[in-house]
Amino acid sequence: MATPARREPFSIDWPEWFGRRFEDWFPERIVEGFGKGGVRVEEFSDDGTLVVRAELPGIDPDKDVEISVHDGLLHIKGERSEHEEETKKTFYRSEFRYGMFERTVPLPAGATEKDVRATYKDGMLEVRIPMKTAETEAAKVPVQRLG
Repeated sequence: MATPARREPFSIDWPEWFGRRFEDWFPERIVEGFGKGGVRVEEFSDDGTLVVRAELPGIDPDKDVEISVHDGLLHIKGERSEHEEETKKTFYRSEFRYGMFERTVPLPAGATEKDVRATYKDGMLEVRIPMKTAETEAAKVPVQRLG
C-alpha cells in the first residue's frame, strides 16, 4: 500500500471556482503561524550536541518562555506581548502584538533529557541537548513457545 504524501497544513487546493489556495488569501506569516506553531526553528549537530535555535524576538526569557524535554520531544512554549507608541506633533501611532506560541520538536535517537542548556541573546533562543556518543546494540528478544 502506498504511503500518502505528507502535506503542509492549509496547503489544500480549493475548488476551481474559488480560484485560489489558502496561502494566497493570507499573508505568509499568518499561514506560518497556523502551520508551525508560530516559532521558526533550525536544528543542527555540533560536536555531539543537538542544537535547536528558535527565533523569538521581543520576549523576556525569564518570564515569557518555558522549555521542557520529555519523552523524546523538545517543547518550547510561551507568550509574547509587545507594544510600541510614537507621538509627534501631528500624529500618534500605536502598535501591539501579543499571543501564545508553541513548538514541539521531535528529538533524534540518542538525545538525552539530562544536562539540557538554553540561552537567549538578540532574539534567538538556543537549546543545546547532549547526544549519546556510543551506539547501543539492539537487544535480542527470545521467543517463548506457548502451549
